[in-house]
Amino acid sequence: MLLYPNAKINLGLNVVRKRSDGYHDIETLFYPVPDLCDILELVHADSFRMQVYGAQIEGENLCEKAWRLLHERCGIPPVEIHLYKKIPMGAGLGGGSADAAFTLSGLNTLFGLGIPKEELAGLAAQLGSDCAFFIYNRPMLARGRGEILTPLDFSLGDHTLRIFPQAVFVSTREAYAGITPHEPAERIEAIVRQPVAAWRGHLVNDFEETVFARHPSLAAARDALYADGALYAAMSGSGSALFGIY
Repeated sequence: MLLYPNAKINLGLNVVRKRSDGYHDIETLFYPVPDLCDILELVHADSFRMQVYGAQIEGENLCEKAWRLLHERCGIPPVEIHLYKKIPMGAGLGGGSADAAFTLSGLNTLFGLGIPKEELAGLAAQLGSDCAFFIYNRPMLARGRGEILTPLDFSLGDHTLRIFPQAVFVSTREAYAGITPHEPAERIEAIVRQPVAAWRGHLVNDFEETVFARHPSLAAARDALYADGALYAAMSGSGSALFGIY
């Protein structure tokens, strides 16, 4: 089985509060980017094997965790997983989460498990905060850790979206360092109902302040997108990839 886990961007990202479990409650709009994908192959096998191409991934891969979750829950047999990484890592584009979610969905189909999408999303949330989004893979308002999802009838179909990976790795831990949670002055859903040209200065990513302070080159690159004619430009997620909407 051959699958193409796609990237996402965050349209706005508000860090609302620190939770008692150590995580943060956020508010964001997840938007899928179908043109930027990893390549994932699931193959029947006698023993489990995970092979990654195009990048080095330290520790247990989320795809392996996804297989183990269904192996323990449903008793599925071993598979070989071949993953070719094209989505940059440490870029805020959700590549690892997409890989995990697509692995869950693919295994569900490959072995005829019949797990409903809502239940599959709950399993995905155990693997990562934004994994559940990729089960649905459509524009979603996200709250909580990113796992509380509300579909939004929204499209950038009349615009051109361009992704600009940067030669900077930003860890989630680094991005949260120095963040002061707060209730947003404006809600993302209301902002994105306005024309894209009106978003600048209103649709904010709270991580930009701290990440740009540590990596001024990212702020300069974002400003260059505006100078190049972008109607709106921002960092995706916890960074470091930037995007422009034209």
